Amino acid sequence: MERQDAPAAKWWQLAFGVLCMAMIANLQYGWTLFVDPIDAQHHWGRASIQLAFTVFVATETWLVPVEAWFVDNYGPKIVVAFGGVMIALAWVINAYAGSLPMLYLGAVVGGIGAGSVYGTCVGNALKWFPDRRGLAAGATAAGFGAGAAITVVPIAKMIASSGYQSAFLTFGLIQGAVVVFLSVFLRKPRSAAPVQRKRHNLPQSKVDRTPSETVRTPVFWVMYAMFVMVAAGGLMAAAQIAPIAHDFHVADVPVSMLGLTMATLTLAISLDRIFDGFGRPFFGWVSDQIGRENTMFIAFSTAAVAVLLLLSYGTIPIVFVLATALYFGVFGEIYSLFPATCGDTFGSKFATSNAGLLYTAKGTASFLVPFGSLVAAAYGWYAVFGIIVALNLTAAALAIFVLKPMRARYLALDATVSVPKAEPIRIA
Repeated sequence: MERQDAPAAKWWQLAFGVLCMAMIANLQYGWTLFVDPIDAQHHWGRASIQLAFTVFVATETWLVPVEAWFVDNYGPKIVVAFGGVMIALAWVINAYAGSLPMLYLGAVVGGIGAGSVYGTCVGNALKWFPDRRGLAAGATAAGFGAGAAITVVPIAKMIASSGYQSAFLTFGLIQGAVVVFLSVFLRKPRSAAPVQRKRHNLPQSKVDRTPSETVRTPVFWVMYAMFVMVAAGGLMAAAQIAPIAHDFHVADVPVSMLGLTMATLTLAISLDRIFDGFGRPFFGWVSDQIGRENTMFIAFSTAAVAVLLLLSYGTIPIVFVLATALYFGVFGEIYSLFPATCGDTFGSKFATSNAGLLYTAKGTASFLVPFGSLVAAAYGWYAVFGIIVALNLTAAALAIFVLKPMRARYLALDATVSVPKAEPIRIA
């Protein structure tokens, strides 16, 4: 008789995944701290340096389907261990990069490593928690969103005291070593029972769609387009928050909040990571209660309001801090809502691969990051903010008026397909 997983096993797997994600967070969210110091030393220009960020995100996301194939065939351990080695190597390369091509090489290596960890951990969470996909994907993604919160201040201090090269080298080796260690404990579930649809009000597919079937459905491409729209704004903001703060002349202005006094930029980045991390599981849980599309509409609309607030009053330090915190608090939910929606729509068996295909939308969105720098240089940050507002409002409208009815029709069609009810679904 096949062995069953202990009840606590899924929670341990979730915890290991969250910790792995926290270790790769700085590759994306700590990057903004390095942009101006790199430019100050090499004078390559912000747009050229930010291209490394685009290369990183594109590599991180577009290779996830390939990495998911390795997970399905060899398990999560080897893929995550490989990712840990690569993220350490990436920041070592960045530490010694004396040219833009070398910086871009570091971005490629880091993207491969981060994608290996990210895609594996999110996909594993979807498989372990078929009835709580929003919460599980959100908690896992929270590690990536909030993981940089505790290291922002140490990294900023090391950059100021020892130079950005020392920060790259020290934190890169630490992050990589922790991921390699944690990879030993990761595994996929032995089996998963079919989702009991009566336990919640979320419509879910009774059929497991293969990746080739998934990409042939219009509903997948509507989700993909929405993901690109919202991710583009968030990636622009994440990569550019330090340059924006400097251009608004608030970066080094002291701000007091909750008994703490910090420079505006340092406090903003710290709170952004905390709110981002909290928002991912929170909105995932909310979506488990009121539905994915309804939650998307609320989050995307709130993001537009936060950017309008930043646009109007961002030169006031306290407003800059609070507006960016609000924005990232509702931005990060795309990394819980879209994987959960994908799992609901296309099933559990190929959840890692299907979510990986959808995650490539983040890579597509990353090409708007250097575009944001060019727009800012030509027309100012207000033009960039206008683009972000328009993208979020469009995605909010699509969630309610296009995706929701389209998914309902698709799942109603799936409900007519007969599947065995007594046998557990084997996880590939």
